[in-house]
Amino acid sequence: MKNTVERQAEGIALAKQRGKYKGRKPTAITKAKEAAPLLAEGLPKPEVAKRLNISLSSVQRIAKQLTSKD
Repeated sequence: MKNTVERQAEGIALAKQRGKYKGRKPTAITKAKEAAPLLAEGLPKPEVAKRLNISLSSVQRIAKQLTSKD
């Protein structure tokens, strides 16, 4: 089992060096700018999530970041 994990880590490191391993693109973070005005209007968080096609937890995270900046 340990050998498999080590081999996987080696493979990922090689792929990153070659520029082939990029990971998953962040979707909710890119939609934070769209969520901010909707939340400021007073739209419920579940409605914002539905409109932007992101999860409720992502909307809650965005809202928390917005309130911590103030």
